Amino acid sequence: MKTKTKPTSKTKPTNGDAHKAPPAAAAKPAKTPKPGLNADQMGKQQREISVSEFFTKNRHLLGFDNPRKALLTAVKEAVDNALDASEEAGILPEVTVKLEAVGEGDAPPPAVSQATRFRVTVVDHGPGIVREQIPRVFAKLLYGSKFHRLRMSRGQQGIGISAAGMYGQLTTGKPVKIISRTGQNKPAHYFEVQIDTKKNEPIILEKKEIEWEKHRGTQVTIELEGRYQKGRASVDEYMELSSIANPHAQFTYITPEGETKVYTRAIHQLPDPPKEIKPHPYGIELGMLLKMLQDTKSHWVSGFLSTDFSRVSPQTAEEICKAANLNAHKRPKDVVGPEAEALYKSIQTTKLMAPPTNCLSPIGERAVLAGLYRQIKGDFYTAVSRPPAVYRGNPFIIEAGLAYGKGPEAIAAPEKKVPLAEGEAKANEDNELARVIRFANRVPLVYQQSACATFKAVLDTTWKNYGISQSRGAPPAGPMVVFVHMASVWVPFTSESKEAIADYDEIHKEITLAMRECGRRLGVFIKRRERAHHESKRRDLFELYIDEVVEACKRLKGGKLATAELKARLTEIAKKRTGGQKTDEVLGPTGPTGLPNSIIVTAEGVEGDIPVDTAAPETISLEAPIPAAPMAVEPAATPETRAKGPAAKGRVKPAAKKKASTPKAKVKSAKKAARPKRKK
Repeated sequence: MKTKTKPTSKTKPTNGDAHKAPPAAAAKPAKTPKPGLNADQMGKQQREISVSEFFTKNRHLLGFDNPRKALLTAVKEAVDNALDASEEAGILPEVTVKLEAVGEGDAPPPAVSQATRFRVTVVDHGPGIVREQIPRVFAKLLYGSKFHRLRMSRGQQGIGISAAGMYGQLTTGKPVKIISRTGQNKPAHYFEVQIDTKKNEPIILEKKEIEWEKHRGTQVTIELEGRYQKGRASVDEYMELSSIANPHAQFTYITPEGETKVYTRAIHQLPDPPKEIKPHPYGIELGMLLKMLQDTKSHWVSGFLSTDFSRVSPQTAEEICKAANLNAHKRPKDVVGPEAEALYKSIQTTKLMAPPTNCLSPIGERAVLAGLYRQIKGDFYTAVSRPPAVYRGNPFIIEAGLAYGKGPEAIAAPEKKVPLAEGEAKANEDNELARVIRFANRVPLVYQQSACATFKAVLDTTWKNYGISQSRGAPPAGPMVVFVHMASVWVPFTSESKEAIADYDEIHKEITLAMRECGRRLGVFIKRRERAHHESKRRDLFELYIDEVVEACKRLKGGKLATAELKARLTEIAKKRTGGQKTDEVLGPTGPTGLPNSIIVTAEGVEGDIPVDTAAPETISLEAPIPAAPMAVEPAATPETRAKGPAAKGRVKPAAKKKASTPKAKVKSAKKAARPKRKK
């Protein structure tokens, strides 16, 4: 009798057991993990990072993220420094910008459209830079005189021009070349510098005294990798916008093609220089207050509040200390912990005056009008300056301008009829979106438009209320340019590249109010012009039938009728029923009247406050059609230009008319004379 045996572990598996996993005894032993770094080893890897080394790896934060933008940023930083230095020294700015395409090594320069390297040269006629400061100014980041002071200036952080030199050093290996001279009797100093990115210190490659034809000023030359392209967000647009926001400056721009464009100054007087102010208590945080308490030279807390802050009098300082249950004669360095928090809360709850505004230097309504008129073609221009406002204790002023229309030349020119391709729509001015040009402390902002508070406020304005079509989430439609400028002691940029303004509620509100005022003025202009055109068409229709009516009346009277007198009477009635003299004034050579701080351009001339310079400078502007006169000189008052009230400022008032000159006035005066007098 055979017995069945159970399969043991040594039995070979059958075909059906082939998919089963091998026994655990046959598995390989697991690898032991390698030991990690201990604290000592990790501590040896730590080292200090200089600001130059950080921005070398993150140059996109400074605006050098692509070649085209890098070329514009380098020009912008150099021009900003030139304008700031000239204005601070009390000199009318005169800046020359030259772009040159260069080849690699000894190779000849390629065509401009194919060039990848450019040499940027910016020359100003400002005060110059002393010899000891030249290397640090151009080859050390976060070095400058504008960061710690509260006054309006273009530069803020001391990064711009040295970052442009660092970018040129990284992309081409070429140093920054500087020539500076502080006076006619002083020597001109020539430097070639680079930046040590690990130490954030300048490296001087060459320094010497040279002969220079300029008796005063600074010239900086940077060779960098870039790309030149015309159109929006280009160097060409930046120079045009700079001339609008700085009408007191003269710019000479030499393009890579060799074309010279001269933007002459419209104002021959410097703006009022801004004054430095002390920080306002509302603009500091608790940590900043603690630092100021430790750094102050005052011996008492009350003295610290009244001397280290603006708008805090000694009496107000005593009230703040009393509300915080703090001894006013206590040493500031001893105020820490809960006492400092109580002092901070007391400051925030105390009513204080807004900070002074003499630290700002706005462009001004007349200067905005002059800049827009010189560079942008249109039929209607207006400008608005808002009263000073405050955000986080920092004073600021919003200025807005608006140019509307295509100009009388474009309207008078006959439109050429071109056959359209299949699917091509005819270009219409309603399909054209308005152009928004943004400025901060007179500097054009050409990138990151959608992230800027200025652009958001323009979108949030309901332009349909003023006769302008607008789609949801889009700018207004039509031939229009919107100008917005923010002047502040500290502009809240969204990044170090200074391309967009942060959307603070206070800033957004002021821009919106300025837009509404510009929109109201534009709405008045559009309504008057549309009504005048409508009445003019009605008048033309009436005049077509006047001759027929006269002939019919003549036949009814048997030919005994004074046709000339009847025709004149009917023409007068038609004119009266279609707006009368008002329609003629709107459509006539002078255009609509009664718009404050606005100018209106017609084919015959300009109406409004836009002075014309009779003695223009020798240089001829290729962009500006009409040079302007010094804005400081007011024209003599005449019966035609004398206006009553603040609302009439900045416009030409037509000659006053006698009340009895109109038929209505005659009828009213006759009725008044015919009334019987009441007995007392």
